[in-house]
Order: sequence, then structure tokens, then C-alpha cells
Amino acid sequence: MKAELLFRRRTVVDEAAFTELVLWRVPSPVRGSGHAYKYSLAFVVRGVCVLRYDNEAGKGDHKHIGEIETEYAFTDVDTLLADFKADVVRWLDEHRDA
Repeated sequence: MKAELLFRRRTVVDEAAFTELVLWRVPSPVRGSGHAYKYSLAFVVRGVCVLRYDNEAGKGDHKHIGEIETEYAFTDVDTLLADFKADVVRWLDEHRDA
């Protein structure tokens, strides 16, 4: 089986921000991950990626909030998307008037 692109989606949040979500089903887990998905979920504001979830080969599942990188406990795609969305909403709430 070859890698299968499940979706690539860019969504405008407002005039200064967008999300870009890319998800692949892969024939074997990416090094450092224990599941059959390769993903990159990004939230970009004024040209700067302020939030990103990904599973770069060798690093495994993790997320970046600003300059801080932490592990992410991947369970399934639906939870991944819900967690990312919740972090986007949280970021917007915290920075709305900044």
C-alpha cells in the first residue's frame, strides 16, 4: 500500500489567520509514532505559525504552541482534530485583544 492522502484543507479563520490541515494514511507508522497516520495541522496568524501538531519522523507525535514543543498523546484522528480545534479556540480567546 502506498501512502494515501486523506485530506488537505486550508480554512480562513479571519483576515489575518488560517488553519492548514494535512493527513495521510501510511503503510507503516512514521518513526516515533505507533499508528498509521502522518499529519501536520497548523494555525498561522499574520504569517507566523503559532500552533502546530505533527509527527515528524523521529520525533513522534507532538505539538508546538509558540516556541514550546510538548509530546502529544495520539489516540485517533477525531480526537486529534478536536484537540487541535480546542487549542486554536483557546489561542484566539487568549490573544483576541492582544
